[in-house]
Amino acid sequence: MHDICYLDRDWFANALTTLLILGLFISYGPQHWRIIQMGSSEGFSPWFLLLGSTSSAAGMLNMIALSWPTIQCCNELSAGKCIEITAGVIQVSLQWFLFTVILVLYMMYYPERLKYVDIDIPAHDTLPPQHVKTKLWSDEWRLSVNVSWAVAIHLVLITIVTFFLLFTRIPEPSGEVPRQISLWATFLGVSSALLAAIQYAPQLTRTYRLKLVGALSIPMMIIQSPGAAAMSISIALRPGTNWTSWAMYAVSGIMQAALLTMCIAWKFRQRRLKIDDFGCPLDSGSSTPSTDDVDTVIGEVSDPQVGDGSFDSDAEDAREDAPLLAKPNRSGRKSRFFGWLRS
Repeated sequence: MHDICYLDRDWFANALTTLLILGLFISYGPQHWRIIQMGSSEGFSPWFLLLGSTSSAAGMLNMIALSWPTIQCCNELSAGKCIEITAGVIQVSLQWFLFTVILVLYMMYYPERLKYVDIDIPAHDTLPPQHVKTKLWSDEWRLSVNVSWAVAIHLVLITIVTFFLLFTRIPEPSGEVPRQISLWATFLGVSSALLAAIQYAPQLTRTYRLKLVGALSIPMMIIQSPGAAAMSISIALRPGTNWTSWAMYAVSGIMQAALLTMCIAWKFRQRRLKIDDFGCPLDSGSSTPSTDDVDTVIGEVSDPQVGDGSFDSDAEDAREDAPLLAKPNRSGRKSRFFGWLRS
């Protein structure tokens, strides 16, 4: 214990960790602010948020389990020295917290028009069908609520198991990490890496299908993609860690770079089509499409019939220009705090 608590100061590792902690705030800030500013979280995949939250939680507890002897040194060290030797734990914990905030904002700013099922009741004669909103949850909103509960349950379970093993461990005479804790930490690290590997697949699929950036923040990805490599190196330099501690961040960086490339490509496409990140025309002035207008447009779009000679490239461009995501409504944000729990 004494050797772990009084290791020589590693200026490079400390400076790198400090820069990464500042970088986490700087990189996640644009994404948090974008959701709040736009008043909409439309464009995110619930599966992406589920996998990201569970992956980062497992990575955080892996770091805590392997660094537990170092954390205990805080009982006999000053506050400054304690922060220095546990900077790696602070770093991964902060990353988990900031990503989970995205999930919270996603639920808070989920568009009201997408929460419930809409039906069209046929009208008599030539009158248009009557648009009726129901109190039935839509499939994606139900999925989003279930995702939130799954993230919370997963966090509680792995936290209980981790600290149960830590508080009931029998120290090894050699000073090494006890076998049961080593196995549990390996499980957390491997599961975190696997979740990170598939985390971006749902978001990549959703972004590719929509062909729009939506509420995703390009500045965040520009900072985090190269930052993932630095974070992996920083964690690898910390005492007591192994490859299971940094693998998740290396995999996430590669997948995030792919998502960044796709979003940049869609940005150029949006500029060519003169539409914004939500698919609304840029030359439409200050008019904001209403919910009914958007639903009507989407409801009337149909696939071209075989043999219909009227379908040409102009019609395809017109459909490509049609907004796929409704322009976010920025009103009533203050009442959204945990409002989804009352839905």
